[in-house]
Amino acid sequence: MRLTGLSIEKLSPPEKGQKTYYDDGLPGFGIRISQGGAKSFVVVYGQNRQRKTLGRYPQTTLKDARAAAKRFQSDAALLNNKTDTPISIDFDEAKHLFLSDADKRLKQSTSEAYRWLLNRHFQFDKKLAEIKRADIMQIVDGIKATPAQQQHAFVAIRTLLNWCVKRGLLEHSPVPSMSFKSNSRTRILSDVELSELWQQASNSKNLFGDLVRLLILTGQRRGEISRLHSEWIKDETIVFPSTETKNKREHTLPIGPMSLKTIERNDAGFGLLFPSRDDTNRPFNGWSKSKRNLDRTLSFSDYTLHDLRRTFASNHARLGTPIYVMERLLNHVSGSFSGVAGIYNRYSYMDEMREACRRYEDWISATCE
Repeated sequence: MRLTGLSIEKLSPPEKGQKTYYDDGLPGFGIRISQGGAKSFVVVYGQNRQRKTLGRYPQTTLKDARAAAKRFQSDAALLNNKTDTPISIDFDEAKHLFLSDADKRLKQSTSEAYRWLLNRHFQFDKKLAEIKRADIMQIVDGIKATPAQQQHAFVAIRTLLNWCVKRGLLEHSPVPSMSFKSNSRTRILSDVELSELWQQASNSKNLFGDLVRLLILTGQRRGEISRLHSEWIKDETIVFPSTETKNKREHTLPIGPMSLKTIERNDAGFGLLFPSRDDTNRPFNGWSKSKRNLDRTLSFSDYTLHDLRRTFASNHARLGTPIYVMERLLNHVSGSFSGVAGIYNRYSYMDEMREACRRYEDWISATCE
């Protein structure tokens, strides 16, 4: 039978035991009904014809159960494929497999970025092998108004399809070899703009406002600050684990009273300081909407949050912070700490960084409060 919401509702329990009704539209997927009337979705998958219960109806919807069944069957097909013949699967199934693998191999922020970009921009209701170069480029060309996002989206779909080729899901990738040229940003906020942003972030009295304040005070990358964990705060320092930094090196950053106050306001003593609204185990992710809301209170909006990092460095230069101390604060491994210096100079510059943080917070207090 073809499983639909109506057909499932009409199913009657057997006189004894259980009975399974399989879906004509997806072989191996069905619904099992017990003598007592309980209905549960099931799927049969793999070479050994394993059976898996997917959830009880109606708590689990037909749509969700069918999608889960496809994933189990495609996972099993990928595992058992020992030939060079590509497996015929839907694009959504391939995307699920790729993201599941990315969750295991990559940093959480990287896999989440891939998930957001692929789900936002690439929706194909067709087989993976049916996707053409024109399909990809039509989407990529459609987001050229935001060059950075266009480039990131292109990299995400290219990575997904190359992954599929390596795993026998696709013969050749339809994504062309391309590079995107963009001019490096030079924007820094003026003292007046920085003061206005600081004031409005303080007035917002929410997680995003505190995130912006910490970006101004510390100059760190937004992903690193959003993933701040209680365990990283030690003796007026933030110790970023090597697994959470861009350069894969542990970064110990001294913080002053203003930063510490902002952190303590959000630190419950365990877990993430800035969790997602929907999942306390995931970091804050409402960047675009939150920034738009904050920008409505400002007299300017032509800035990015990464501009705050550039502004931080420029203002430290104004205050006389030595370049090698500034690079330690920013966790740069190029510049003063490249080559021989990076290998042999193991001095932490902690005292110098603490003094620079104190001077900078005094300047922020005088300029912005």
